[in-house]
Amino acid sequence: MNTEETNVELKDAQTNDAEPKDAAEPAQVAADADATEADVSEADLDQEEQEKQPMTGGGGGDRAEEAPAEKNGAVKLKIPEEEEEEEEVKFTGLNKEELLRVAGTPGWVRTRWALLVVFWLGWLGMLVGAVLIILQAPRCRDLPATNWWNDGPLYQIGSIRAFTATQDLKGLEQKVDSLSQLKVRGLVVGPIHVAPADEAVNLRFEEISPETGTLEQFRGLVQAAHKKGISVVLDLTPNYQGSSGPWFSNISVTNVAERLKSALVFWLDEAVDGVQLSGVERVAGVVPSLWTDIRAIVQNGTDKHSKKRVLIGVTDRSSAEDVSALLSSTGVDLLISRVLRPGYADAAEHAESVQLLYSSQSQTKLAWSLGGRAEGHLASLVGPALVKLHQLLLLTLPGTPVFNYGDEIGLMDEGTKFPRMLWDSDEELNGTLQEERAERLSCRSFFRSLSELRGKERSLLFGDFLLLSNSSSSLAYLRVWDQSQRYLAAFNWAEEATALQLSGAALPRQAAVVLSTNSSVLPADSSVDLTNLRLGPGQAALLRFPYAG
Repeated sequence: MNTEETNVELKDAQTNDAEPKDAAEPAQVAADADATEADVSEADLDQEEQEKQPMTGGGGGDRAEEAPAEKNGAVKLKIPEEEEEEEEVKFTGLNKEELLRVAGTPGWVRTRWALLVVFWLGWLGMLVGAVLIILQAPRCRDLPATNWWNDGPLYQIGSIRAFTATQDLKGLEQKVDSLSQLKVRGLVVGPIHVAPADEAVNLRFEEISPETGTLEQFRGLVQAAHKKGISVVLDLTPNYQGSSGPWFSNISVTNVAERLKSALVFWLDEAVDGVQLSGVERVAGVVPSLWTDIRAIVQNGTDKHSKKRVLIGVTDRSSAEDVSALLSSTGVDLLISRVLRPGYADAAEHAESVQLLYSSQSQTKLAWSLGGRAEGHLASLVGPALVKLHQLLLLTLPGTPVFNYGDEIGLMDEGTKFPRMLWDSDEELNGTLQEERAERLSCRSFFRSLSELRGKERSLLFGDFLLLSNSSSSLAYLRVWDQSQRYLAAFNWAEEATALQLSGAALPRQAAVVLSTNSSVLPADSSVDLTNLRLGPGQAALLRFPYAG
């Protein structure tokens, strides 16, 4: 019996109660007893039914109807979760009055003062330490004042017709990219002006010789070179094709020098970066006032051309004393001489000349050259086997190296001072020509590596020059700048191997090979013993070691 049936019976009982009172009293009593018994039985059944139902959070009749049915005798029980709310305890800290009261206690006052003293002592200690480090550290040397012509080699092209296939200035413009790969800093072009041999009357400085090119071609050359960071110097030697001297006769020097002044203004307005003149001692001695004017025009900058222009002098003097005196008296920026000309002196005398010039002049005014318009090419002067050795010499001495066109590949004169330049191509060559081509490429690669290194290393650019060893057939010197890497150049001109005894500087025991004229004997990056430095016949090497502090 369920709850609904119980309610029906209760309603019946109430209906019976509502019947007339004339019913018998015993019957009413019996009905009440039956109803009570029925209520008790229904209550017992309800209790049993509730025990069979799954436990729920509410336990009411409605919850019992929502309980899932039994499956296979199993009953799902849902245990109610008891949510207990815990009372949060919040820490409010000290209030203002309590904090001030605690902070004023003697213990906290002493602690604060102690921490303050420790802080300032630590700060002062760090300051004193920094000052001591600065004072004890070696001071860096100020970089010397240099100009663009001190930053790399100059490349002389005395004959445009011999240098290019087109035999004109347009062909030279097309070779600017190739020259840029050599890391040259400037081109010395010409002379290219009209100057019939020994005819001062027909001299025309402002006019380009027709077989060389045109003014428009020259402008294109200058523009192309400047885009590659290469400066252009114009050789304006007056009588460059004659035999009576670069300035004709003494009678004509004044007239020629006067005409040169207006020509200088013309060419400088065409954006040339300097001028080269041969026989400067003659014009400087004969017409000193005109020479002063010539110097001022070239060397003084203008608002239109703020870039510094170079005045290069050329002399046939070979004495270091004479060259030093000329540098001082003429005031040129660079002076190309014959101090290192092969055959004039041995290695020991060359070393003394270099030392004298280095001691008496700023190295920014020194220029080193082997060969030129009058002398010819390097390979013809020293022999093909010693070309790399002399490339290393010129590119590591203190000053500006000056090369003739073709010196980077060992070009020979072959009966003329202006041989045709050899430009290698990818065409097929026979065995002999392949060997010659390989030698030219090797020589060019050696030149380019040295030129690039010189342009990056301060010790080679403007470092001090220290002579370590010299004899009649060998030479060694050191180039150092401040805390930069040190470079040691060693040479052996003899036909037999030699051991160099190095002295005069604090040297480490070991040094690394940077470049060698014979890489099979002294390969790059190999290590050599400086206490027993040996070089083979006709060999040279550039070594490197770090600053020791």
